Amino acid sequence: MIFGAHILLYSQDPGADRAFFSDVLGLRSVDVGHGWLIFGLPPAEAAIHPADGDSSQTHAGHELMGAVLYLMCDDLKAEIAALRGKNVQCTDIQEAPWGMSTTIPLPSGRAIGLYQPRHETALKLNSK
Repeated sequence: MIFGAHILLYSQDPGADRAFFSDVLGLRSVDVGHGWLIFGLPPAEAAIHPADGDSSQTHAGHELMGAVLYLMCDDLKAEIAALRGKNVQCTDIQEAPWGMSTTIPLPSGRAIGLYQPRHETALKLNSK
């Protein structure tokens, strides 16, 4: 029985990005040894998008699907303001039929997405 999902984020500075997830985003974690943190995430959903070129990731000797992480919120402007209060400068808001989005820069130089959906979400669906 599938009971959850584990998302791998690759970082050039994992210590700094782990601190950001904990200290800035306020995500709780478990330490599985040697400072290796696994973060609890809010409820999640997955969408399958067409790829622009090769977006795969090699892991454990296998070619796996590439992925992009977007955190979801119900008030994007308020979240951006809260992050600004923690000295985090998000990118400009992008408007689309599916919602409003921005990106959150991480200390490693990469970013994750943040968006306010306008579409129905799958967050309250039960797994079979």
